[in-house]
Amino acid sequence: MIGGLTPGYSCNMKENPVLHVRCAMIKKVVLAGGTGFIGQYLSDQFRRLGYQVVVISRQLQHVSWLESAAIVEALEDAELLVNLAGKSVNCRYNVRNRKEILKSRIETTEILGRCVLSCNNPPPLWINSSTATIYRHAEDYPMTETGGELGSGFSVDVATAWERAFFTFELPRTRQVALRIAIVLGEHGGVMIPYKNLVKLGLGGVQGSGRQKFSWIHVEDLYRIIRFLQERLDISGVINCSAPHPVTNRELMQLLRTSLGRKIGLPAARWMLEVGALFLCTETELILKSRWVIPERLLKEGYDFRYKRLEQALEAIVNREYRR
Repeated sequence: MIGGLTPGYSCNMKENPVLHVRCAMIKKVVLAGGTGFIGQYLSDQFRRLGYQVVVISRQLQHVSWLESAAIVEALEDAELLVNLAGKSVNCRYNVRNRKEILKSRIETTEILGRCVLSCNNPPPLWINSSTATIYRHAEDYPMTETGGELGSGFSVDVATAWERAFFTFELPRTRQVALRIAIVLGEHGGVMIPYKNLVKLGLGGVQGSGRQKFSWIHVEDLYRIIRFLQERLDISGVINCSAPHPVTNRELMQLLRTSLGRKIGLPAARWMLEVGALFLCTETELILKSRWVIPERLLKEGYDFRYKRLEQALEAIVNREYRR
C-alpha cells in the first residue's frame, strides 16, 4: 500500500469517482534514490507537509527501477520529481567503481526521462542532482553558473555526462532543474560523521595545504531550495546549490574543533592523506580538491539562506545532537 492506495492502481474517474476525488486531493512527491541521508531528510519534511512520498530504489519495499510501469504510475499526478540516485563517490576510483558510478547516474536519469514522457499527467518539475565538483580546482576566484569553468578528470566527466543525459530530454510539460550540490551537512549523516570522528581523535588539523576551498550547504537549505524552486515557475536550467560563504580547509577544521570543544588537531600532509585514503578505500580528491562555488542564481532570484555561514550550520548541528 502507498498512502492508502495499492501500488499500480489507476485513479480512474469512470471506474470509481469517489476514489478519483480522493486521489486528486493527495499531494505527491517522488524521490528517486531517496533512501540515503538526503533522501530520508526530504521524505520526513515533505511528509510533515502532508505529501505522499513515493521512493524509487533498489530496496524491495520501494518502487523498483526495473519496473517502468510502476515508475510511470508513481509519477502520474506527482507535483515534483527529485532524482538523487547514484553510487556513492566515497570509494576508490578503480575500473569497476568508475563504471558503476557513471552507470548508476546515467541509467537512472534515462529511465526517469522515458517514464516522464510516458505520463498522461507528468510532474511539472523535475529536479535532478548534479555536483559542484563539475567545476575545476579553484583557489583564484569563485565558480558561478555564468562565470565558472568546468574542470577535467573522472569526477568532472561523470558530472557533465549526468547533466547531458538529463537535459537531452525535451519535456514540454515538465520544467527541469539540475542542482550542482556542494557538500551537504546535517546531523544524521554525510561528511559530518567522519569529520567529527577525526576531530574527536585529535586528528582535526589542517589537511594538505589548508588553502583549498570547502563549499557546503546545510541539508535544511537544500530542502528549502527545492521548495523555493517549486514556487518559482520561471527558474530552470543549472543552479549552484551551495551556501554563499565557502571557507578554506584551515577555517573548516578550526570551526569543527571549536564546535566540538577540541583545542588541538594534528595536521595531515598530502602524502599522509594518500596513505589514509588507500586504507579507508576512498580518494583524496574529496578532501584536497578546492571547491569554490557561489550560488549566484539563487542569490539573484532572492533565495534567503537560513545557514549562510559555516559556524551557524555547525552550531545548529551540534546543538541538535546534544538535545537528542
